[in-house]
Amino acid sequence: MYRYIGNKSKLTPYILDRVEQLIGKTGTVADIMAGTGTVALELRKAGYSVIASDVMTYSYHHLMVNLCLDSAPSFSGLVNHGAIGKNEVDAYGAVLTYLNCIEPKEGFFFKEFSPGGTPQNGCDPRKYFTTENAKKIDAIREKINEWIDNGYVSKAEESLLKHTLIMAVNEVANISGTYGYFLADFKKNANAQIDLKPVEFCSVNSTGHMVKLGFAENLAATITADLCYIDPPYMKRQYAANYHILETIARGDFPDAVGKSGLRDWWEQHSKLCTKTRGLQSFEKILGDMHCPKFLISYSEDGLFTLGQLEECFSKFGTVEVQEIDYNRFRSNDSKLPKKLKEYLISIERQV
Repeated sequence: MYRYIGNKSKLTPYILDRVEQLIGKTGTVADIMAGTGTVALELRKAGYSVIASDVMTYSYHHLMVNLCLDSAPSFSGLVNHGAIGKNEVDAYGAVLTYLNCIEPKEGFFFKEFSPGGTPQNGCDPRKYFTTENAKKIDAIREKINEWIDNGYVSKAEESLLKHTLIMAVNEVANISGTYGYFLADFKKNANAQIDLKPVEFCSVNSTGHMVKLGFAENLAATITADLCYIDPPYMKRQYAANYHILETIARGDFPDAVGKSGLRDWWEQHSKLCTKTRGLQSFEKILGDMHCPKFLISYSEDGLFTLGQLEECFSKFGTVEVQEIDYNRFRSNDSKLPKKLKEYLISIERQV
């Protein structure tokens, strides 16, 4: 996957081991702040039934691909509409070839996110993408929108195309790590031509999973599971602001691009867990509402809440155990922070 705040790829083995200790090798696991789907996919591979959710639309499409597909869908609705032929053996590959060869277009991304464009709000041109890549993104995005509007692609096919486009966009984005702002000069990878590449599908355990879109606090009461894994935001940084461009691709819309960085209006997706005033209340609502006997929560010593605060909050619901993991801290070159920090895996067994 791509660089993502709080990505759990390096911690996944610890998470999977702890899940097995708590519920064994089978059962239903909810991953209710699933992000890019790294942990959800590994849970699927391990044989669990997974209920995954997130408030971000781009996450929904990643999760649909990671949990619900074991091969490319047929794209039969695109036959005779210019993208694929009637007897195409590799329909997904043919669709990507068609989109890769599409004529660039001066649209929303060109105007708002490239040096060749003129932002609507009158600020200086932004450099998230080269002018040519931005025009290509516009053409691909609007073609996918056209196919959706005409009913030519299924929901699964929509998710696969948007997932594939987002992965390609990440390869050529002129950013340091998130989309909160762009770099002043184009890096080598940003100057490369955007290229849609077929994704690899997981071939095992492709049925019995569920993907939901929404805040964990609102969805908790609708979920029944043997264990719930929670990977909350640790810091004040909001995912909706830091990944606004990916959200725009996922939604296929044309929002107002605000300020020098071109943010969309993201307040409807802001997380209370990024605030000291509301974060613990959100935890309590999730733990209180979900039909689930066991919880496993990732957290960091760098987080907004101390381990003591979390233990006090969680102990209202049952027995709390903490596993501490030494972890390499992400640091900028001039950072004076220690190289190591502690990550916590906090388990809660509900009182009956």
